[in-house]
Amino acid sequence: MNQRLNLAKTAPEGYQAVLGLENYVRANVDHGLLHLIKLRASFLNGCTFCVDMHSTDALKEGEEVRRLFAVGAWRESPFFTEVERAALALTDDVTRLGENGVSDDVWAAAQDAFSDRELADLILAISTINVWNRIGVTTHLQPPALAPRATAAV
Repeated sequence: MNQRLNLAKTAPEGYQAVLGLENYVRANVDHGLLHLIKLRASFLNGCTFCVDMHSTDALKEGEEVRRLFAVGAWRESPFFTEVERAALALTDDVTRLGENGVSDDVWAAAQDAFSDRELADLILAISTINVWNRIGVTTHLQPPALAPRATAAV
């Protein structure tokens, strides 16, 4: 699959505006939580580039590999705190944003776990990764190639 368009080159002002949101959320949301949010939304949206980038970044910052794998099944996983679960549930509802929007139960859990300012920053973080995912999926943005694997001798 070839990349269709390079938004950063074709519409640099728009790309920089999205990057401005990205810089804001990086400065205002806990990095560990932000990695989980970005990875979960990217799984849901099927953005290969973002799944690769955010899992790689999280590993570099010391996140446990088992927790990263478990993001795909976070509801059944014992690896997440109640605060992380509230953020992941909010990520699911905001990313999938169906006819009824964010459910009252998910909203109430998020309000219990976060201050109004933290909740506002989470909504901006979830919205921002969804913008990046839509750019990546639409333009077929590809992650860097994997290094060749050594083959075992038979």
